[in-house]
Amino acid sequence: MEKIKKIISASIETKQQLLKDETVLKVIGKVVDAITNAFQSGNKVYFCGNGGSAADAQHLAAEFSGRFYIDRKALPAEALHCNTSYLTAVGNDYSYDVIYSRIIEGVGMPGDVLIGLSTSGNSKNIVKAFESAREKKIVTVGLTGASGGEMKLLSDFLINIPSTDTPRIQESHILAGHIICQLVEEKIFSKA
Repeated sequence: MEKIKKIISASIETKQQLLKDETVLKVIGKVVDAITNAFQSGNKVYFCGNGGSAADAQHLAAEFSGRFYIDRKALPAEALHCNTSYLTAVGNDYSYDVIYSRIIEGVGMPGDVLIGLSTSGNSKNIVKAFESAREKKIVTVGLTGASGGEMKLLSDFLINIPSTDTPRIQESHILAGHIICQLVEEKIFSKA
């Protein structure tokens, strides 16, 4: 029982630190504006991650393409790892490191947004995707842990969760992602 309470307390503490981090909170607001502008301009939002972060990327993409709170039209958002034929072909024929950069080269357009989730900020395939995105004038949003890793220098917007503990970072990535989804949806579809 005490161990369970300790884990819950650690999650709450990470979110309390996030709540006090005015810089990251402002960045979240800027990301809301960037994504809203992209959707309103006819652009798309792409997500990428590895392992649990891939699952989180897919979850957040579905919040846009499905719905969050409002019954509304679908928004063009996609997790880049969902085509397993593409993923396994590129991983096999080239390298796992280029699975995301190649698809960004193929489908990404200027004004799109690429959101990469990496607790370390050093995932090679996401770093390479951000490099490709920069070349194509695609907005990059990094969701990382405390340091930001290599993604820090490649992110137009960096949401670096104030933690070095992978599960706590991932829990806060979903929190930040849900905030972004809710506020973007409200900005585009709310009549208020």
